[in-house]
Amino acid sequence: MNLLGIHHVTAVTANVRENFRFYTQVMGMRLVKRSVNQDDVSAYHLFYADAVGSPGTDLTFFDWAMPREKRGTNSIARTCLRVQGRAALDFWAQRLASQGVEGSEVIERDGRLTLDFEDPEGQRLSLIDDGGAGDAPKIWERSPVPAEFQVRGLGPIVLSVPDLRRTEPVLTRVLNMNRAREYHTGENTVHVFEMGAGGPHAELHLAVEPELPRAQLGAGGVHHLALRTPNDDEYHAWFERLSSLGIPSSGEIDRHYFRSLYFREPTGILFEIATDGPGFAVDEDAATLGERVVLPPFLEARRAQIVTNLEPLDGVRA
Repeated sequence: MNLLGIHHVTAVTANVRENFRFYTQVMGMRLVKRSVNQDDVSAYHLFYADAVGSPGTDLTFFDWAMPREKRGTNSIARTCLRVQGRAALDFWAQRLASQGVEGSEVIERDGRLTLDFEDPEGQRLSLIDDGGAGDAPKIWERSPVPAEFQVRGLGPIVLSVPDLRRTEPVLTRVLNMNRAREYHTGENTVHVFEMGAGGPHAELHLAVEPELPRAQLGAGGVHHLALRTPNDDEYHAWFERLSSLGIPSSGEIDRHYFRSLYFREPTGILFEIATDGPGFAVDEDAATLGERVVLPPFLEARRAQIVTNLEPLDGVRA
């Protein structure tokens, strides 16, 4: 029983309209689901992805009025977005600069060409050349980014921990990941763990940073990381596995678009195991994904109250 790779990453925005502009107009991603946080319906839950919201392409946001994240360890520190080839990175370096987004030079890190930058709220992102590895994305024809340069998906994801002794056993003994290699950034060592057959779409990078204070979640920070499991049978098996090992979890939760199972590793980082299906077209036409607020069935009776409290993103609320 192996995980397939990264499913999605969920972060926090305190400026939802600017967030929508940046990820659709600058990053060229499609808003594939305009919904609400099912545990806090006062907040949007926005999903940016490829044209259909393929598992492994979703960068999602909760709309919470919070101060900026206080950076530190015990946290998800950086999200990588995959593109293919040096030409794509050169395109992005020019595009980001033209949009007033400061970025690094294109550098090599862990054997891959990489471009670091931040979104308007300080969300730490990197574009990496994945060499064509991982599932090919579904191209969004209406993206402002040319098809050959569009974001292909998520991963690797960088986690900051004070040491490996508590987190590594969860990755290897509980989640069946393999310890693949390590590399160095400054004085710190980063340990790479792979899911399944590995590849940039299926890696967690643990940066050991004992000198940092503990992070505090806020705008520009990451709330949780979700990992892919292919079907309901394996999803149920993961719940049984966590339970048998005495690891507290949320229990099985039906999020309508996928099934979710949440737990924290020993330093407090929140993980989710999520199924690939049924997907975002379960309650919308694929041609109009993300164009209106969509609620799961159990919230539909409260639509008027919920939608009234949401800020219009682009003149569209309901």
